[in-house]
Amino acid sequence: MLHVGILPNHQYWSRLLRHLKFVVVDEAHTYRGIFGSHVGNVLRRLRRLCQHYGATPQFICCSATVANPGEHAERLVGVPFAVVENDGSPHGGKDFAFWNPPLIDEAKSTRRSANSEATSLFTELVSQRIRTLTFTRSRRLTELIYAYSRRRLAETTPALAERIKPYRAGYLAEERRQIEQALFSGQLLGAVATTALELGIDIGDLEATVLTGYPGSIASTWQQAGRSGRGKAESISFLIGLDNPLDQYFMRHPEFFFQKIVENALVNPANPYILRTHLLCAAWELPLTENDAEIFGATLSQEVSGLAEQKLLRERHRRWYLSPSIAQPARDINIRSTSWQNYAIINTSTGSLLETIEGSIAFFQVHPGAIYLHQGEAYLVTKFDLNDYIAYVEPSDATYYTQTKELTDLHIIKTIRSQSLGQVKIHLGQVEVTTSVVGFKKKAQFTEEVIGEEPLDLPPQRFPTVALWFDLPAKAVNQLVKDQLDFAGGLHAAEHAAIAILPLFALCDRNDIGGVSTPLHPDTGKAQIFIYDAYPGGIGIAEKGFALIASLWQATLKAIAECPCLEGCPSCIQSPKCGNNNKPLDKKAALVLLQGLVNLTEA
Repeated sequence: MLHVGILPNHQYWSRLLRHLKFVVVDEAHTYRGIFGSHVGNVLRRLRRLCQHYGATPQFICCSATVANPGEHAERLVGVPFAVVENDGSPHGGKDFAFWNPPLIDEAKSTRRSANSEATSLFTELVSQRIRTLTFTRSRRLTELIYAYSRRRLAETTPALAERIKPYRAGYLAEERRQIEQALFSGQLLGAVATTALELGIDIGDLEATVLTGYPGSIASTWQQAGRSGRGKAESISFLIGLDNPLDQYFMRHPEFFFQKIVENALVNPANPYILRTHLLCAAWELPLTENDAEIFGATLSQEVSGLAEQKLLRERHRRWYLSPSIAQPARDINIRSTSWQNYAIINTSTGSLLETIEGSIAFFQVHPGAIYLHQGEAYLVTKFDLNDYIAYVEPSDATYYTQTKELTDLHIIKTIRSQSLGQVKIHLGQVEVTTSVVGFKKKAQFTEEVIGEEPLDLPPQRFPTVALWFDLPAKAVNQLVKDQLDFAGGLHAAEHAAIAILPLFALCDRNDIGGVSTPLHPDTGKAQIFIYDAYPGGIGIAEKGFALIASLWQATLKAIAECPCLEGCPSCIQSPKCGNNNKPLDKKAALVLLQGLVNLTEA
């Protein structure tokens, strides 16, 4: 509303802006990462226009689930804040169950699918007429679990199969409003949803929530669990553990979850890829001047010069105006993404728009041969038009889904900071990441068995970001040689586990982070493990990891050491995102390397 509606048309809202005294930002912890960095610039644009009309409103940020409320609010809005920490809100009784899928093979630490467990819990609750919301980590899983649940209910209690729905971003607005209304009215007994339904929408009284996997942060876990049992009503929540190091860490240490304060929220409104887009919006609203550095920060002059060189801004009398070739830029800027371009998904059987998808994830979800799920129905991608940003799909009866395979390379541009622990150096710097989608797997819907693989020939995607990287202790490396362990496999395993554990310390999702490990990196001439922000320009995750590197090493070592598997499994060192099919991996080598790093912190 602010970004596209009010701010670009502020002349029509001048009376409101002139008399504005308070701006309340509710659920402030949700404005983090890329979305939060965009929102930070939207709020700066609001402050700028209020100043123009002679108003200086007071900003009030509300959140019960953030560890750094003062710091986060100040970065989000750009003004000083005072923190009020007293909590007087009502709470009903809540049972919270940590639900770990049973082991199928203890030696390999293989467990039953969390998706199957979520389906079983959800359908059982709905069968008992308990109003339930099941959360998933992705659009694809939302559609899969909905399809599983609808099929199971159709077999057992057919009348209830029509009383559940999926809900996620990407649906057309009228579809989302219909589902919300059906939930609110009680017409639906349950829904399977992404975090799009985590907050901000009143869907009435719910009695249960099922979380399919740890949401990536303690804050989001409480937020999702809190959708049931509003006010003083009693409720139950289930957290189902996935086969990954972070989820299994919590399954083995539930006390860590209940004792730990919530994480730090990270935003970076100065991210140049985000800031530049909002400077164009601000120039549409009012010409930019040097005084706007007080609002947008010290890099204003540099970014304005860059936009002027691209002929997107033009200067006249020390004021910068938007180029006449650009019409209301806010309409084309997605504030939930660093991607400027969305892809349209066209259903060729009807010739109609099915939905849209962000350009940043299009290569991974609507590549040629992909199975795309919408409202529980499968569609096969028949054509992927890179020039016109269109994916063409047709209905399919496929009983599998697809998952891409990628290769990642990393080049160091500049070191920003360094620190030493013993003989090991840890660095933070600017890097360029190149990702190539080289193929995809076909995985059976219920068993998740790989039933086929196909190659892809897509252009590589490059983006600059921020990374941390560190050396390996010589003593530990020598121990690997002595024990004849796989050095590359140990690096790779430690990298996977560290990426999975980092969300313990930063309010982020595993998908917000990437990594690269190599026994010999060309830019440093030595073995390195890199962890980077998976967004152009970075959003602060690598910086947080750099500051807390010793704690990250300790938690990563604990996660691997406590896993009961023998050779390494998805619960400790395997990654579902690995473009190398989780090869090579060596659990014992990873333990030696991490123990060597932890010894440095304890020395």
